[in-house]
Amino acid sequence: MPTLSPQQFARSLRLDSTDAEHRLWYYLRARRSTGMKFRRQHPIGPYVVDLVCLRARLIVEVDGGQHQERASIDQRRDQYLRSRGFLIMRFWNNDVLQRTAEVLEEIYKVTQARAAVPPLSRLRERGRG
Repeated sequence: MPTLSPQQFARSLRLDSTDAEHRLWYYLRARRSTGMKFRRQHPIGPYVVDLVCLRARLIVEVDGGQHQERASIDQRRDQYLRSRGFLIMRFWNNDVLQRTAEVLEEIYKVTQARAAVPPLSRLRERGRG
């Protein structure tokens, strides 16, 4: 069986999203809740993230019960993503489905704070870093 590229794997994940991922995507797509562009099931290096705002360098992961068994894998993945300047927010499926407004408010606050601060590389280019 051939292995899938990260892009092909992301495409297959988009077709098989959970209810919680669908709900969060409904509110984050087209800049509806945060005013920022999010991508869904987006490849970053060898990994595919649930939702990402590239401008704010923010990854939002929606986790179900399977992530409890995958804790060590998730730690390695998170370390890789953080080393590339991303902040990772994780929410349980139940929180997204039952506390949608609160989850969106948390995401909104972080996107606004992170988008307001230019990346360190831009500060260095301007001689401020």
